[in-house]
Amino acid sequence: MSTRRLLVPVLTLLLAAPPAAIAQAANPSSATGLRKELIGQLADAEQKFVALADATPADKYSWRPAAGVRSTSEVFMHVVGANYMIPGIAGVKRKPDVVLSQDMETKITDKTRVVDLLKKSFAHAKQAVMDVPDDQMDTAVNLFGTPSTNRGVLVLMATHAHEHLGQSIAYARMNGIVPPWSRGSGGDQ
Repeated sequence: MSTRRLLVPVLTLLLAAPPAAIAQAANPSSATGLRKELIGQLADAEQKFVALADATPADKYSWRPAAGVRSTSEVFMHVVGANYMIPGIAGVKRKPDVVLSQDMETKITDKTRVVDLLKKSFAHAKQAVMDVPDDQMDTAVNLFGTPSTNRGVLVLMATHAHEHLGQSIAYARMNGIVPPWSRGSGGDQ
């Protein structure tokens, strides 16, 4: 089906829908299908990142496994930056008050601020899943030098979060920190 043939029924439905229905459609809690699954993955990563960031002592935020490798806080801030930056590839705008800088990974190291920014960035990421219109999911984009689609951008955002969650879990365990969700589960301490 051509994009134009699909667009006419979608526009007709949107124009016929009451404003409350349109507003509800943009609410992540009303997501269905792929959007619901992506938001679920992002929510899972968020819950675990925040729990791990809270469980990590502030003095371990500067810990790094080797020279030239991101520190604990740098990994957390890398995820923050990605949660804001990756959706932009699909055309999702950040709020004007969100300012990103190239050096934020190394400059923002305060535990309280990092945890707050993790929460805010995941809220943005989950909303971004809702903000890409259905008729633009197949739109072609350049995803870090690889042809993809807006849908691929959203999938990358979720997988990227989980990739660095695994890295953060390894960092925590190397520092004797048991991920909070693992405590008491079948002897995994």
